[in-house]
Amino acid sequence: MSAIRYFNRHTGQMETEQVYGEGFLQFSYANPLGALPLHVMVKRAAFSRWYGKRMDDPATKAKVAPFIQQYGLDPVEFADAPDSYRTFNEFFYRKLKPSARPIAESKAVFPADGRHLGFQKASEIEGVFVKGQKWDLGRLLGDDSLAAKYANGSLVLSRLCPVDYHRFHFPASGTPGEVRTIDGPLFSVSPIALRRRLAYLWENKRTVTKLETSDMGTVLLMEIGATCVGSIHQTFTPGKPVTKGDEKGYFAFGGSSTITIFEPGAVTLAADLVEWSAKQTELYAKIGSAMAE
Repeated sequence: MSAIRYFNRHTGQMETEQVYGEGFLQFSYANPLGALPLHVMVKRAAFSRWYGKRMDDPATKAKVAPFIQQYGLDPVEFADAPDSYRTFNEFFYRKLKPSARPIAESKAVFPADGRHLGFQKASEIEGVFVKGQKWDLGRLLGDDSLAAKYANGSLVLSRLCPVDYHRFHFPASGTPGEVRTIDGPLFSVSPIALRRRLAYLWENKRTVTKLETSDMGTVLLMEIGATCVGSIHQTFTPGKPVTKGDEKGYFAFGGSSTITIFEPGAVTLAADLVEWSAKQTELYAKIGSAMAE
């Protein structure tokens, strides 16, 4: 299996992802022997709840310092001291200092730290990680009429790894509505899995929130569940106006993804995002960095 490579907007360099739990992912998704446990156990919500609870054990506090060192995290960004977290999960969904993620003046900003793919037309997505894989927007949204409305709008997939900051934010100012949940299994959303089957994105448990804006119409905000994601926590109040960059929620333990979908003609995605996505290569950028104009 080839390494996961992405372009880092902040360093201007191609980089190789340090995959947390790579052996487990390779066995489950790239080894024929992993197919049975994948479908019998790994994809099930009970497995992820069990793993999430393990990360709530006080004994996991000992994992925090080695994790910070191994993955080169910067404690200066943390809102709290590294030794203040009582469990690994508490550290995992830590908050950051506001100054650690300045919000760009662009029309829309990335909603999370992560590796992003952006497509100017959601109906013309044919290359994601590998060529030939097409989106099924109707199944993703669980609503064919809604999919038809957004078919020619822009779509951004933001993938969070276990090593990333795991709170997600509003990409624009507006008024958010209620959260709609679409139930499903919890497959991995790592490229190791998605290279084999992109459909995991619209089969997994996911949430949809409509954000009403003054200049971009209604923006669709989605969070995608995944293996070992204990749960998706929403921290915003439906009906209460938000400002671009405000926190929307967080993922408990595990890597996952968010998806942002715009109405047709509402935005023009950042040039570097479109350029690298056309090469099936993700662009790494932090929350608050410019996503669209």
